[in-house]
Amino acid sequence: MVLERGTREHIENRPRAGVIEHRAVQMLARHGLADRLLREADRHGACEFRVDGRAHEVDYSSLYDGQTHYVYPQQEVVKDLVGAYTAAGGDIRFGVTDVAVHGVDTPCPSLTWTSADGRAQRLECSFIAGADGFHGVTRRSIPAGAVQEFSHQHGIEWLSILAEAPPSTHKVIYALHPDGFAGHMLRSPTVSRYYLQVPVGESVDAWPDERVWAELRKRLALRDSDWSLTEGRIVEKRILDMRSHVVEPMNHGRLYLLGDAAHIITPVGAKGMNLALHDAEVLAAALTAHHRSGDDSGLRSYSDVCLRRVWRAQEFSQWMVFMIHRSPEPFLSRLGQARLEHLIASRSSAGYFAQNYVGP
Repeated sequence: MVLERGTREHIENRPRAGVIEHRAVQMLARHGLADRLLREADRHGACEFRVDGRAHEVDYSSLYDGQTHYVYPQQEVVKDLVGAYTAAGGDIRFGVTDVAVHGVDTPCPSLTWTSADGRAQRLECSFIAGADGFHGVTRRSIPAGAVQEFSHQHGIEWLSILAEAPPSTHKVIYALHPDGFAGHMLRSPTVSRYYLQVPVGESVDAWPDERVWAELRKRLALRDSDWSLTEGRIVEKRILDMRSHVVEPMNHGRLYLLGDAAHIITPVGAKGMNLALHDAEVLAAALTAHHRSGDDSGLRSYSDVCLRRVWRAQEFSQWMVFMIHRSPEPFLSRLGQARLEHLIASRSSAGYFAQNYVGP
C-alpha cells in the first residue's frame, strides 16, 4: 500500500526534475515501465559550458560508452509508475494526512493516518519504506542517536524558473558569468527550466519577470553568434538553497528510507531523481528475496549498497558546484575557473566528468 499526501492530479502534474540517467532507464525497461519514456523522451549526449561569452561543448556520450541522458519530466515518470501500479491492482491512498509511524523496532511495525474522507486508519506492516522527503514523517520517526546525519550548506542559492517557452538549445547549458551562474535545462518541446545564482537570502519578490529574462539574456549571451533566448510566460519561481544531507544508515529496524528522506543533493548534475530510483530498485530486490526465499542479505546490505552511490554522487555534485559558481572569495572563484578550463582542455578530466555526469 502507498500512502500519498497529494491528490493523483497533483503528483502527476507537479514539475520537478527532468533528466534520467541511462542506467535508470535500463532498470525501468527491465520491469516493463519505460515504453512511453522510450517513445517520447529526447536523448542527449552532450552539454555546453559558456565562459566569457564563448561556448564549449562536452560530448560526454562519446567519452563514456555511448551512454546518454533521457530528457523526460519527473511528473511523466510518476504518471507511468502510478498507472502501471494501479493497473496491476496496487493500492494507493491519495490525500492522506496525520501519518504516524509506530513500532519500527518490532517485527510488526504499523502506520496510522487520516484518510481523505476524514476516517482514522491503521495498517500493520511487514516493512515500511519511507519515500516521503526530507520533511516527511518517516525520517523524523527514527529515535535520536539511531542514525548519523551529515549536512553541508554550500553558501549558494539559485532562483529556479519554469517557463512556457520552447528550449533555446538542444543541450543543457551551464553558463559562468561575473554576476553568477546561469543554467538552461530542457524539459519538453514547450517548457524550459532556468536557474540563476542569486545572493544568499534573496527573495523571489526581488525578481519580477522582466528582471529574470534580462539577467538570463545577459548571463547566457554568446559573442559573435546569432543565438538568442526564447522567452515565454513564467509559471513558477522559487529559491533553492544549495545544500547536501545524508542519513547513515538509510534504515532503522523495519523502516527503510529512500530518496530525499535519506539524502538531499544539489540540482547540479541532475542526480536526485536518479538516486531515488536506484534506492527503490535495491529495496525492491531485497524485499522480493525476503518474501520469496527468506533471504535477508539484500535487506542487510541495502544501506551500504545505496550509500556507495549516494556518496559518489555527492562528491561529484560538490565538484561541479565548486566549478560553475562564482565564490565571494576571489581565490576560490579562480580555482573553480581553473577546474573548468582543465575540463575543457583535458580529455582525462572530461572523461571523469562524463563517467559521473551520465551515471555509472
